[in-house]
Amino acid sequence: MASIFNSIAKRFGDIFRERCTYVLKYKDNKFVIAAEKILRDNMSEGDYFYVENVSKDERQFTVYGNGCTTKVDLLGMSCSCRKFELVKIPCDDAIATLRLKNNDDYCLRDYDYSLPVYKVEEYLLAYSKSINVVPLMFD
Repeated sequence: MASIFNSIAKRFGDIFRERCTYVLKYKDNKFVIAAEKILRDNMSEGDYFYVENVSKDERQFTVYGNGCTTKVDLLGMSCSCRKFELVKIPCDDAIATLRLKNNDDYCLRDYDYSLPVYKVEEYLLAYSKSINVVPLMFD
């Protein structure tokens, strides 16, 4: 029975090391691969939205698209669709707003409006120390 658990523990260790190696391969990227994919998908969806500045203070915007209207607050990092608050990566509505506000360099601003936990450096820092399996206890 102990050999089964040791085998499982060894496999988990191998998986963690493989994942760390995989992320190191893409360390020149700002975000981990999963976050980059979410941003790319949101950018392509946000291309077709119409954005209007409601408050005229570069903070609150109304976004029209996909058959619904959403309110985006960039400083509050919130959107009425709730994706921005839940995932902490700009949703398609927020990206459309960033496109209006920052013109061509909106892609660079996406990183400023996301949590640092999605950055490669933070990911590597989180898993830099070894993760040990709790040993089995026998009576």
